[in-house]
Amino acid sequence: MDKMKLKKIAIRNFKSLYDVSFEPGRVNVFIGANGSGKSSILEAIGVLSAAMTDRVNTVSLQRKGVRLSTSSLYKSKFLSIEKESKTIDFSVRWELAGHDYEYVDYMTVPGDDDTWKYFAESVTCDGESVYGRSNRSGAQLNNKIGYFTISEALSASEYATAANYIGDYGIYQPDTLTLRGTIADPVQINPIGLNGGRLAEAIQDLLHKEGEDAMFGSMYMEDMLELIDWASEFRVSKPKRTILNPGVPTTQQIIEFRDKYLKDAASFTGYDASEGALYVLFMLALAMHEKAPKMFAIDSFDHAMNPRLARKVAEIFSSKIIEEDKTVFITTHNPLVLDGLDLSNDDIRLFTTDRNKQGHVEVRRIQVSDKLLKMNQPLSRLWINGVLGGVPELL
Repeated sequence: MDKMKLKKIAIRNFKSLYDVSFEPGRVNVFIGANGSGKSSILEAIGVLSAAMTDRVNTVSLQRKGVRLSTSSLYKSKFLSIEKESKTIDFSVRWELAGHDYEYVDYMTVPGDDDTWKYFAESVTCDGESVYGRSNRSGAQLNNKIGYFTISEALSASEYATAANYIGDYGIYQPDTLTLRGTIADPVQINPIGLNGGRLAEAIQDLLHKEGEDAMFGSMYMEDMLELIDWASEFRVSKPKRTILNPGVPTTQQIIEFRDKYLKDAASFTGYDASEGALYVLFMLALAMHEKAPKMFAIDSFDHAMNPRLARKVAEIFSSKIIEEDKTVFITTHNPLVLDGLDLSNDDIRLFTTDRNKQGHVEVRRIQVSDKLLKMNQPLSRLWINGVLGGVPELL
């Protein structure tokens, strides 16, 4: 099966992203000060995904995990820009089956309702136009619907592959109570909700045997248990009184742990377990589950994990994303996450986000160079010391 590979994403006039473009790999990590535009990049990709596969409105943006703003706040409004653009512009280039494709979309934000309008939309293959429309064309097309998935000109299987790959994108922000199964996920998608809903069911899908070996996805169970170093076992079961207080709300399936330091009879659920263990399971389930999106984002990847654990999980997570031909966009504030990244692998890319003097977000890729190598310091130290950029200007 041909691999889908993103080549370039460009955004104009969206929030603080006045004119931003970058060339993604498989694993894309964004670092920067608070308010430097990291989450806005994830959200811009969410709008692009919705535009390319259906339409852009409150419902579709919520399904992508995009924060809902008033219409006036979606568009860039910088003091330094005298003439405001009418449209917010998105484009994505990708490679598939030996060809280069590009989708370009110009949109206007809602006026009298909550639906964005398509001002212009086009698709090219190897630089040649395949499809295009605009509000100036004679064809009377619905300007509130994206035509990428319904145009006859784009009916070939490679376009459906791209639509599915990009269209399933969502921004995951796991929440401890949702991971524990005590509250419902507001955006439940298959197999794991954007806040971590139905994690137990997803884990159940990944637990299996290969000969005598217990496996979690493509990982040996013993390797998984090294990450949850206090556990001797985890499994999925139905709630029962012996391990869960009747006053605790729960789901139909629960995660059950055994602590290697406790007696054999002592087991407990995700409700009582360390939240870090749940985040580890969540991250690796997303990376390995065959029904999880092929392209997704995680805002605050390091949440609830010890720095050294976050470093190891980043290393394993990255390798699994590459194995599964997925694409992920991650934000982090934990320097040790960077030490889990092998930047000599071109599939793994690190970007800094900074605001310039006009407030525009600038994205810069950090690559291994002779200058960095001569410093003989881990990436975490280089980031803390301000060598990489992506740090606040503090006095």
